[in-house]
Amino acid sequence: GQFVTQGFVPPPYPYDRLDVFKAVASKFDGGVIDLSVGDPCDPPSAAVIAALSSSNLERSYPPSIGIEPLRSAVRSWMQRKFDIDIPLSQIAAAVGSKEFVVTTPQWMKLRTPSRDTVLFPAVSYPSYAMGATLSGCRPVAVPMTPTGGLDLSKISADDAKRALMIWMNSPSNPTGALDDMEAVVNWGRANDVPVFSDECYVEFTWQGKPTTALQYGTQGVIALHSLSKRSNLAGLRVAFYAGDADIVHYLKEVRKHAGMMVPGPAQAAGVVALNDDDSVKAQGAIYRGRLERAATVLSKWSGRNIELPAGGFYLWFDATDGWEFAERLATEGGALVSPGDFYGAGGSNNVRVAVVQPDARIELMAQRLGVA
Repeated sequence: GQFVTQGFVPPPYPYDRLDVFKAVASKFDGGVIDLSVGDPCDPPSAAVIAALSSSNLERSYPPSIGIEPLRSAVRSWMQRKFDIDIPLSQIAAAVGSKEFVVTTPQWMKLRTPSRDTVLFPAVSYPSYAMGATLSGCRPVAVPMTPTGGLDLSKISADDAKRALMIWMNSPSNPTGALDDMEAVVNWGRANDVPVFSDECYVEFTWQGKPTTALQYGTQGVIALHSLSKRSNLAGLRVAFYAGDADIVHYLKEVRKHAGMMVPGPAQAAGVVALNDDDSVKAQGAIYRGRLERAATVLSKWSGRNIELPAGGFYLWFDATDGWEFAERLATEGGALVSPGDFYGAGGSNNVRVAVVQPDARIELMAQRLGVA
């Protein structure tokens, strides 16, 4: 007999699994109210759109590390936001943060072939695990503390030795929890494991002030940021990473060879977006209002006490059975939400609600559910 070895088969993309509920919800007059994907619905500023059409950067190849004005805008944004100064040589662009999350493990594996493990939060954005898998690495989920951070005490000595990198995400997607960044950075340094801190929701920090892992020094630390959420530019794919001089230098060189380039006009628009703090502040107030309204509506309808997150624009709560809750909401309110098992087995009782629909759509959901 012949042995057939089975290669990698991509699992169903999480959100494609909601198609059955989409069909149910779309029967409502006014259609589906989609609160499943964290897809911004509000317009970016007019100045950002104008920059896209007038940059003259569409003809030539853009620098992979980002044009100097973009890196300078990142630098001054970090000075304003966190009161830290990161040299320009330690800042570079990425083609959206998801691309960076998914491709970085393979580059780190090439740099340190003796290690093969990617550590990431047990309840998290699915791309941390998928990035490890697509890079031929071992994805190892780190259990969460009761407050929703990484439980570092649960990392085995063997996994720490084999770790190429550890991901932290604060404010967290999906939970909105804030992690103890200093503790994670210290653990990374003590174990010689680079810390990759995904901070793309940092502008929407509701408890305390926004923080970055780089406030505890750049040694062994990379912070990742995105313009998708803060500036409603998910379609432009503009992100950046900053931190440890050696790691940034290495990733800049590898990514140049791999052809990772943010389109020139998108970089020019990114400069305008990063220099505009006012629209981000206004956007934060909009999300805050939607979180409060959606929490009130869903609490009244479900009889559960749904609390506001510490950060981000998601409601995350225990629904006993995430799929059952999602089905009931699609059937009774025509709204689509994400069952918590999209974010790891630890989230199977939960539901994530992204408040990324205009206020009028959230009111329409309230109306359908009979909640004033």
